[in-house]
Amino acid sequence: MRNALYFTLTLVISVCIKPTAAQDSAIIRNLYTRSLTNPVAYRNLEPLCKQVGGRIGGTVKAEEAVQYIKRLMEGMKLDSVYLQPVMVKHWERGDTEIAQIISKKRGTKDLNVSALGTSIGTGDKGINAEVIEVHDFLELQSIGRSNIEGKIVFFNRAADASRINPFESYGGAVDQRSRGPVQAARYGAIAVIVRSPVPNRSDFPHTGVTHYADTVKAIPAMCVSTNDADLLATWLKEDPSLKLNMIMNCRNLPETMSANVVGEIRGSDHPEEVIVFGGHLDCWDNSEGAHDDGAGVVQSIEILRLYNELGIKPKHTIRAVAFMDEEIAQRGGKAYAEFARQQGEKQIAAIEADRGSDTPWGFSMDASDEAMARVRSWMPLFKPYNIWFFEKGGSGVDIRELKSQGASLFGLVTDPQRYFDYHHCANDTYDKINPRELQLGAAAMATLVYLIDVKGL
Repeated sequence: MRNALYFTLTLVISVCIKPTAAQDSAIIRNLYTRSLTNPVAYRNLEPLCKQVGGRIGGTVKAEEAVQYIKRLMEGMKLDSVYLQPVMVKHWERGDTEIAQIISKKRGTKDLNVSALGTSIGTGDKGINAEVIEVHDFLELQSIGRSNIEGKIVFFNRAADASRINPFESYGGAVDQRSRGPVQAARYGAIAVIVRSPVPNRSDFPHTGVTHYADTVKAIPAMCVSTNDADLLATWLKEDPSLKLNMIMNCRNLPETMSANVVGEIRGSDHPEEVIVFGGHLDCWDNSEGAHDDGAGVVQSIEILRLYNELGIKPKHTIRAVAFMDEEIAQRGGKAYAEFARQQGEKQIAAIEADRGSDTPWGFSMDASDEAMARVRSWMPLFKPYNIWFFEKGGSGVDIRELKSQGASLFGLVTDPQRYFDYHHCANDTYDKINPRELQLGAAAMATLVYLIDVKGL
């Protein structure tokens, strides 16, 4: 007990009197030790995944998630815990998602499909029509309305698996999902089925938001797994007149009130200056949302726990935010930015964790050259923990609004190779989380928060 008290007093004193390099190293070492030996973030994630589960904004499950995270932070003896109201869209998937090939040559075949977020339903009778395969919007245009009208458009451009970074693969294919239904509807298509925009081969269909336009008739839209996209393409070559039967009862409901969940430790010297960090609380309703993004939420909360356990009193206010509505319209991030502006706070830095909880590599940085150079000067302190990536790049959609308020933005970067095995798919479940990797990510974020707090940008 005496040793623990001595350690805590030493830690507090060292932070308050501008720590030396040796003291910085000792504090960082203890952040990692506490995180790895007591995996609280990993334990906190289980109820969010197993008891709450899928929690797209506006739904009952999303509200359950808000209340769970609020209770969790209220039990941590923080300086304050509160909700920030956010008005969100309300889309529900329904309980029917069917796509069946009907071919005179091959017979029938059920496909693994998932409705796209905000898609309208097909009606109880469904849609039964011929299919036309395209690979990009230029091809859609070249085929023309006369050949597309009354048909189901099948977008089948595969993500480029040769890319080393799978985020680049995804980025090169996801426009089919986000904008494909509107583009197809312009040419008279009555529905859309989209190849999952991921580089891996899988039976799990990928979901995600699609964006309709007020000036174009909305049509039903679904994703098909990569394996079944290949199958559909093969059958189409053999039987171009085959038909697809689609039934979905998803629907858009009136907007409803939800909330961001906020917990904070007030700064001792500059309470009006804030270092904020977070992940998004909502997730697609077809999964438990473990990697995307329950992990980022509990990692952010873990930073506050580590500060409290180690007796570190920050100079600036440090704040964890569980953002709502990242998946559909990013209204939680916008609401937080507006809150910060109205409060007259100075947002020094913002960190988002939204790339899954695989092994952490470091941080992408959206900041001034001076701030990035400052952070890179801390690399020797990160080196013992295999944190090596400090490159200019995007941070996260929930915090991007804060750049206009002067904040330096950071995104936790993890090994990306397994991320799209789970992203927006039904197998994004708690059992896919490695507890050690999750806790390493939390400790890396806590280290960056600590160094920004004591050394400044």
